Amino acid sequence: MTLTDITKAAKEGMQKAVENTRRELQGIRSGKSSPQLLDTVRVEAYGTNVPLLQVAMVTVPEPRMLVVQPFDKGLAAAIDKAIRDAGLGLNPQSQGNLIRVPLPMLSEERRKELVKICSKLVEEGRVAVRQARTDAMARIKKTEKVPEDERTRAEKDVQRCTDDATRQIEEQLKVKEAEILEV
Repeated sequence: MTLTDITKAAKEGMQKAVENTRRELQGIRSGKSSPQLLDTVRVEAYGTNVPLLQVAMVTVPEPRMLVVQPFDKGLAAAIDKAIRDAGLGLNPQSQGNLIRVPLPMLSEERRKELVKICSKLVEEGRVAVRQARTDAMARIKKTEKVPEDERTRAEKDVQRCTDDATRQIEEQLKVKEAEILEV
Protein backbone atom coordinates (compact mmCIF):
# COMPACT_ATOMS: atom_id res chain seq x y z
CA MET A 1 0.00 0.00 0.00
CA THR A 2 1.41 3.39 -0.99
CA LEU A 3 1.49 6.49 1.19
CA THR A 4 -1.21 8.17 -0.92
CA ASP A 5 -3.46 5.13 -0.47
CA ILE A 6 -2.91 5.28 3.28
CA THR A 7 -3.73 8.99 3.51
CA LYS A 8 -6.77 8.55 1.25
CA ALA A 9 -8.08 5.70 3.41
CA ALA A 10 -7.52 7.82 6.53
CA LYS A 11 -9.44 10.74 4.99
CA GLU A 12 -12.34 8.45 4.08
CA GLY A 13 -12.45 6.98 7.58
CA MET A 14 -12.45 10.42 9.14
CA GLN A 15 -15.20 11.68 6.82
CA LYS A 16 -17.30 8.64 7.72
CA ALA A 17 -16.86 9.52 11.39
CA VAL A 18 -17.88 13.15 10.72
CA GLU A 19 -20.94 12.03 8.73
CA ASN A 20 -21.94 9.49 11.36
CA THR A 21 -21.69 12.14 14.07
CA ARG A 22 -23.84 14.50 11.99
CA ARG A 23 -26.48 11.78 11.56
CA GLU A 24 -26.45 10.97 15.27
CA LEU A 25 -26.85 14.63 16.21
CA GLN A 26 -29.78 15.02 13.82
CA GLY A 27 -31.59 12.27 15.69
CA ILE A 28 -31.47 14.25 18.93
CA ARG A 29 -34.52 16.30 19.61
CA SER A 30 -34.27 20.05 19.77
CA GLY A 31 -36.91 22.76 19.93
CA LYS A 32 -37.92 22.17 16.30
CA SER A 33 -39.50 19.10 14.79
CA SER A 34 -37.59 17.23 12.14
CA PRO A 35 -38.32 13.92 10.37
CA GLN A 36 -34.79 12.76 11.30
CA LEU A 37 -35.96 12.64 14.91
CA LEU A 38 -37.64 9.30 14.15
CA ASP A 39 -34.73 7.80 12.17
CA THR A 40 -33.72 5.58 15.08
CA VAL A 41 -37.22 4.14 15.58
CA ARG A 42 -37.51 0.49 14.58
CA VAL A 43 -40.93 -1.09 14.01
CA GLU A 44 -41.91 -4.75 14.45
CA ALA A 45 -43.42 -5.41 11.01
CA TYR A 46 -43.91 -8.62 9.08
CA GLY A 47 -42.02 -10.62 11.68
CA THR A 48 -38.87 -8.48 11.71
CA ASN A 49 -37.60 -5.15 13.05
CA VAL A 50 -37.38 -2.56 10.29
CA PRO A 51 -36.62 1.19 10.31
CA LEU A 52 -39.72 3.38 10.52
CA LEU A 53 -38.93 5.00 7.16
CA GLN A 54 -39.39 1.64 5.41
CA VAL A 55 -42.98 1.28 6.60
CA ALA A 56 -44.21 4.89 6.85
CA MET A 57 -43.78 8.42 5.61
CA VAL A 58 -42.90 11.16 8.13
CA THR A 59 -43.90 14.78 7.47
CA VAL A 60 -43.72 18.04 9.41
CA PRO A 61 -47.01 19.97 8.98
CA GLU A 62 -46.32 22.34 11.90
CA PRO A 63 -43.15 23.39 13.77
CA ARG A 64 -44.07 21.30 16.84
CA MET A 65 -45.78 18.32 15.18
CA LEU A 66 -44.75 15.26 13.21
CA VAL A 67 -47.23 13.21 11.19
CA VAL A 68 -46.50 9.56 10.44
CA GLN A 69 -48.50 7.94 7.65
CA PRO A 70 -48.06 4.15 7.43
CA PHE A 71 -47.87 2.58 3.99
CA ASP A 72 -49.87 -0.36 5.39
CA LYS A 73 -52.75 0.72 7.64
CA GLY A 74 -52.43 -2.51 9.64
CA LEU A 75 -49.06 -1.34 10.99
CA ALA A 76 -50.43 1.81 12.68
CA ALA A 77 -50.57 0.17 16.13
CA ALA A 78 -47.05 -1.26 15.79
CA ILE A 79 -45.70 2.14 14.69
CA ASP A 80 -47.45 3.87 17.60
CA LYS A 81 -45.92 1.37 20.05
CA ALA A 82 -42.45 1.68 18.47
CA ILE A 83 -42.49 5.49 18.80
CA ARG A 84 -43.59 5.25 22.46
CA ASP A 85 -40.90 2.68 23.25
CA ALA A 86 -38.08 4.48 21.40
CA GLY A 87 -37.05 6.48 24.48
CA LEU A 88 -37.57 9.84 22.78
CA GLY A 89 -40.15 11.06 25.30
CA LEU A 90 -42.85 11.30 22.63
CA ASN A 91 -46.53 10.46 23.02
CA PRO A 92 -48.04 9.64 19.59
CA GLN A 93 -51.76 9.92 18.97
CA SER A 94 -53.37 7.55 16.45
CA GLN A 95 -56.11 8.96 14.24
CA GLY A 96 -57.16 6.20 11.89
CA ASN A 97 -54.41 5.79 9.33
CA LEU A 98 -52.44 8.84 10.59
CA ILE A 99 -50.29 9.05 13.69
CA ARG A 100 -49.74 12.56 15.04
CA VAL A 101 -46.66 13.05 17.20
CA PRO A 102 -46.82 16.37 19.10
CA LEU A 103 -43.48 17.60 20.42
CA PRO A 104 -43.76 18.94 23.97
CA MET A 105 -41.75 21.95 25.08
CA LEU A 106 -38.36 21.05 26.50
CA SER A 107 -37.68 21.98 30.10
CA GLU A 108 -34.38 23.69 30.98
CA GLU A 109 -33.23 20.51 32.74
CA ARG A 110 -34.03 18.37 29.69
CA ARG A 111 -32.19 20.83 27.42
CA LYS A 112 -29.05 20.54 29.54
CA GLU A 113 -29.40 16.75 29.52
CA LEU A 114 -29.66 16.77 25.71
CA VAL A 115 -26.54 18.95 25.46
CA LYS A 116 -24.66 16.37 27.55
CA ILE A 117 -25.86 13.60 25.23
CA CYS A 118 -24.68 15.63 22.23
CA SER A 119 -21.28 16.14 23.86
CA LYS A 120 -21.00 12.38 24.41
CA LEU A 121 -21.85 11.67 20.75
CA VAL A 122 -19.32 14.26 19.59
CA GLU A 123 -16.65 12.70 21.78
CA GLU A 124 -17.38 9.32 20.16
CA GLY A 125 -16.90 11.01 16.78
CA ARG A 126 -13.58 12.49 17.89
CA VAL A 127 -12.45 9.06 19.09
CA ALA A 128 -13.31 7.55 15.69
CA VAL A 129 -11.31 10.29 13.94
CA ARG A 130 -8.33 9.75 16.24
CA GLN A 131 -8.53 5.99 15.66
CA ALA A 132 -8.38 6.52 11.89
CA ARG A 133 -5.36 8.80 12.46
CA THR A 134 -3.62 6.23 14.66
CA ASP A 135 -4.17 3.46 12.11
CA ALA A 136 -2.83 5.63 9.29
CA MET A 137 0.25 6.70 11.26
CA ALA A 138 1.04 3.08 12.11
CA ARG A 139 0.75 2.07 8.45
CA ILE A 140 2.94 4.99 7.37
CA LYS A 141 5.66 3.94 9.81
CA LYS A 142 5.51 0.35 8.51
CA THR A 143 6.01 1.32 4.87
CA GLU A 144 9.36 0.25 3.52
CA LYS A 145 11.60 1.70 0.82
CA VAL A 146 10.08 5.16 1.18
CA PRO A 147 12.23 8.26 1.81
CA GLU A 148 11.88 9.83 5.25
CA ASP A 149 10.72 13.19 3.88
CA GLU A 150 7.79 11.51 2.06
CA ARG A 151 6.81 9.74 5.28
CA THR A 152 6.91 13.05 7.13
CA ARG A 153 4.79 14.71 4.43
CA ALA A 154 2.24 11.88 4.62
CA GLU A 155 2.09 12.16 8.42
CA LYS A 156 1.48 15.92 8.11
CA ASP A 157 -1.32 15.27 5.59
CA VAL A 158 -2.98 12.80 7.94
CA GLN A 159 -2.66 15.27 10.83
CA ARG A 160 -4.18 18.04 8.69
CA CYS A 161 -7.12 15.76 7.84
CA THR A 162 -7.51 14.91 11.53
CA ASP A 163 -7.61 18.59 12.48
CA ASP A 164 -10.17 19.29 9.72
CA ALA A 165 -12.44 16.44 10.77
CA THR A 166 -12.22 17.42 14.44
CA ARG A 167 -13.06 21.04 13.57
CA GLN A 168 -16.10 19.91 11.53
CA ILE A 169 -17.36 17.81 14.44
CA GLU A 170 -16.88 20.72 16.85
CA GLU A 171 -18.85 23.01 14.54
CA GLN A 172 -21.68 20.47 14.43
CA LEU A 173 -21.75 20.44 18.23
CA LYS A 174 -21.91 24.24 18.44
CA VAL A 175 -24.81 24.37 15.97
CA LYS A 176 -26.74 21.60 17.75
CA GLU A 177 -26.16 23.13 21.21
CA ALA A 178 -27.45 26.49 19.99
CA GLU A 179 -30.48 24.76 18.47
CA ILE A 180 -31.26 22.86 21.68
CA LEU A 181 -30.76 25.82 24.03
CA GLU A 182 -32.84 28.17 21.87
CA VAL A 183 -36.17 28.80 23.58
